Amino acid sequence: MAKRTAGYTSKGIGSITPLAAFLREFDDILPLRPLSAQPDAVIGWGLKPTSRRARRYADKRRLPYVALEDGFLRSLGLSSAGYQPHSLVVDYSGIYYDASRPSDLEQWLATADFSSEEVSRAEHCIALLRRYRLSKYNHAPDKRLNASGATVLVVDQTAGDASIDYGGASAASFSAMLEHALAYHPQAKVLVKIHPDVIAGKKQGHLTSALQHPRCQVISEDINPWALFDQVDDVYVVTSQLGFEALMAGKRVHCFGTPFYAGWGLTQDQLPCPRRTRTRTLPEVFAAAYLRYCRYANPYTGQPSTLEETIYLIADQKRQQERLRGEWLACGFSSWKRRFIGDFLGPAAHVHYQKALPQQATDTQRLLVWSSRINDAFKAQHSELLPHLWRMEDGFIRSVGLGVDLTQPLSLVVDRYGIYYDPSQPSELETLLNESEFSNDLLARAAELRQRLVALKLSKYNVPGASDVVLPDNQTIILVPGQVESDASIATGSPDISTNSALLKVVREAEPNAFIIYKAHPDVISGARVGKLDTDAKRLYDLDASHVDITALLERVDAVHTMSSLTGFEALLRHRQVTTYGLPFYAGWGLTQDALRCPRRNRTLTLDALVAGTLLLYPNYVDPTSGQLCNAETVVSLLERAKLQQSTAQTPLLTWKQRLYRCYRNLLIGSH
Repeated sequence: MAKRTAGYTSKGIGSITPLAAFLREFDDILPLRPLSAQPDAVIGWGLKPTSRRARRYADKRRLPYVALEDGFLRSLGLSSAGYQPHSLVVDYSGIYYDASRPSDLEQWLATADFSSEEVSRAEHCIALLRRYRLSKYNHAPDKRLNASGATVLVVDQTAGDASIDYGGASAASFSAMLEHALAYHPQAKVLVKIHPDVIAGKKQGHLTSALQHPRCQVISEDINPWALFDQVDDVYVVTSQLGFEALMAGKRVHCFGTPFYAGWGLTQDQLPCPRRTRTRTLPEVFAAAYLRYCRYANPYTGQPSTLEETIYLIADQKRQQERLRGEWLACGFSSWKRRFIGDFLGPAAHVHYQKALPQQATDTQRLLVWSSRINDAFKAQHSELLPHLWRMEDGFIRSVGLGVDLTQPLSLVVDRYGIYYDPSQPSELETLLNESEFSNDLLARAAELRQRLVALKLSKYNVPGASDVVLPDNQTIILVPGQVESDASIATGSPDISTNSALLKVVREAEPNAFIIYKAHPDVISGARVGKLDTDAKRLYDLDASHVDITALLERVDAVHTMSSLTGFEALLRHRQVTTYGLPFYAGWGLTQDALRCPRRNRTLTLDALVAGTLLLYPNYVDPTSGQLCNAETVVSLLERAKLQQSTAQTPLLTWKQRLYRCYRNLLIGSH
């Protein structure tokens, strides 16, 4: 079968990272150059001026012109801030904002039938967008407006917006729209949303006159559109996409131009579109626009995606961003960690660094500290600052390689209450697990994530190891994972048994006939951390599997006995029996056999609820290439790729810098 190619003239199109995932009907997508072979189609950016050359090329050679535009759920942030699109419109007939001729979208709405399954899916996705309060862009803060008495929203657009002219409107349409809103709602306060760049003088708008009107309250700040919808009953637009989002919010929408959603019986229209004669429901218009017309891809993995996956990814990005928005003072972080700390706090965080904690903090100040620094002596010295402290620690799906070797993490946790491994006080994870109502969607995501982690043999560090191990067939096989004995999780969470040797002793006493496997912690093997066994303890196990891949062991064992190791959680993912002698975060929820009890943990959780709280809601995830927030599913895909590259690479597992640092660390710092 002959390869199909598409050509483009705009450099911007070539810079779209997941372009191939959006245009899977083409085998190659190449820039058009003077001596280039003629492609099968030409792609360009809608009807923008940058597409003129591409359209002329297509017309001259009688080739199909394929119009691209950002999709209706584009990204967390703006393209100008470096955010790649999560969705694109691909149109072979026209483009959705050009009402002078039919587009692919309009033709579907005019003629297509939508199955009950498609309508049901559309209804579900509308509900998700409402729940997560997502818009085309999602960088703006979602906060309550001080707009008592306002029941009407009028939406301005910047001058030169192509959708205005192509939507049959003009500058005069905006004045008429505002006059109409004021006249038909004589008692109402009218909110007028103006682009911030217009107020700043960087761009021109159409409704700056509203600043002088006594019944108009101008909103010029960046704000989530759903915060505006919360205040009003009626929304007035010319061609803005906010009009369709307002329909999803259940508002009456008045159109003074012809956007793609006008003319189907859903809106109050000032301009007729004779071609649009059919009445459509909101789910049908949504199905055509968001399910058929838009295409989706993950810009961090470069792989095709679905609308649902895109919603979850952007919703997770937004949740992480909003939670950590604002000013931060990060204290005591090494220069190595400073390279990525800001990424994990998100684009709306402003981080300032200093070596020492301040003497005092203001009521609103947030202080960020690496969690392992906070011991009893630290708490005594800085008791007045404790209410302002947020703790940071590695996440549960971290990297391919060890943190002690300066491998950059893909996940970190930022906890305002405590930290997950310290049961002496509540953590944000414990609170999530105690109080969250886990939706069916979230539980389904957790189940799929759990199955992927198991199938891909992923763990926290993904350090390579042997996969073959000979084990008996007629004995109960127990894995005892070693831990770093100086680790804070043991000091705070395992008061009775605090060494690997003591753990092996109690396991052997409890299971005298079992086949016991011991696996040392990788940080201990590397020489960086404390945790070597006593000589006598080596007689308490049957096999030293320290150099065997942890996932290979978990597939073969019947049970795991641990103080507080993350291996216990990874064993639960694989439905193995887990006995805990300390109080790790996954103990006390009815899924493990526990030697200790935590009275605060008074809820029985399903495994998927535990996974949802632990892996989907609690950590922050970052794509290391872009430095942008992402989510657990994306990080799993990135780790899958990194692990595959590592297994096929001809280069050493450690870089020369990591080897040099390991020598320095082992000689001058020692085990700690």
